[in-house]
Amino acid sequence: MIKVGNAYVVQANDKCILKVGSRRRAAQLISEATDLLNALAAVESPDLAPEGPSPHREVPELP
Repeated sequence: MIKVGNAYVVQANDKCILKVGSRRRAAQLISEATDLLNALAAVESPDLAPEGPSPHREVPELP
């Protein structure tokens, strides 16, 4: 977030995304966007959090 005149510009990867008049509103929007991106990452990565225990149980080999 950078200040340009009386406004605040939200940037991502050096690209201007949004211009708002309030620093507080810009910070709130950044926080909400981060929460949404984190929720999306959790939905797109189901391997990170399996739904339940595996139905197949391996039996260890005895010597």
